[in-house]
Amino acid sequence: MASSFASSSSSKPPPSTSLESASPPPASSIPSLRSPPLPSQAKKTSSSSASRPYPFYLGGLAASFAACFTHPLDVVKTRMQNASSKQGMFSALARTAKAEGVSGLYVGLTASLSRQMSYSLVRFGVYDALKERASRTLPPGQKNLPAWKMGLCASAAGAVGGVAGNWADVLLVRMTSDVLKPKEQRFGYSNALSGVVVMAREEGIGSLFRGIVPNVTRAVLMNASQLATYDLFKTALLDSGYYKEGTWLHFSSSFLAGTVATTVCSPADVIKARIMAADGGAAAVVDKLRQSVKQEGIGFLFRGWSPAWIRLSPNTIIIFITLEKMKAFVDWQRQKTGAATEGALR
Repeated sequence: MASSFASSSSSKPPPSTSLESASPPPASSIPSLRSPPLPSQAKKTSSSSASRPYPFYLGGLAASFAACFTHPLDVVKTRMQNASSKQGMFSALARTAKAEGVSGLYVGLTASLSRQMSYSLVRFGVYDALKERASRTLPPGQKNLPAWKMGLCASAAGAVGGVAGNWADVLLVRMTSDVLKPKEQRFGYSNALSGVVVMAREEGIGSLFRGIVPNVTRAVLMNASQLATYDLFKTALLDSGYYKEGTWLHFSSSFLAGTVATTVCSPADVIKARIMAADGGAAAVVDKLRQSVKQEGIGFLFRGWSPAWIRLSPNTIIIFITLEKMKAFVDWQRQKTGAATEGALR
């Protein structure tokens, strides 16, 4: 009996305690001691650069950069529009360089830069802001605004920009066409700042808004035919399958947009230039326009189209390529900053 008891007791292992028999929990069920990430951190690097608006001033900087290259053409265009007789673009360019030197081709550059940092800065910034607001109303699945909405956004932005930059436009026209006047009738502004002071002191604050109606009209036409058409051409070229995002796409879209804008804006541009260059009251300005139609015909409204196109086309190309590169740099900087921030939070 003793042997059987010993045999039975040796064949059965001793009962284990509850602590020994409990199997360890799987590693996946062990709660992490790290604090859970904030909801805003989860998508920071992937969507922050796409959802955040770009700096408001990028358009003004891009336009100022372009103006440094195309200003000589702007000088020739304005002088052709205000000349009493027809003259060729290249002959006018050569005559200006011969009579005034290379510096003569950059007369009024300070006014041009002032214009870009007022008019262009506002029109680009407002256009992007209005597009962003309009995009919120798109139905699910639609990513691009229809053409009429882009046109409305661009036109409204152009109107605001035209008002904001009118004073600089007056200075630009006067400084670039001053040489066409007799010496005793010239304005003689040395730079944009002195020009504003002299205008306000001698002609009153109202002189800063001379020609604002045709200028705002031109700004509306310019934005609708330049900014909106650039976006439309860019979308159409991408959808064609022959283009992909890059410099060649930006070049082609801006070239087409510049051609459309030149044709649409030419009449308002000529009228604006003649009003701003004129002295005297409203009656004298109206009489001058009436005489222009009588003596030159309705075709005077397209005078200076060639230099306007040669100026506006490269100007548009430089603006949009520069602007796209600036936006790409902002995106890269934001992604770099976002990745560094997320790494620090880990």
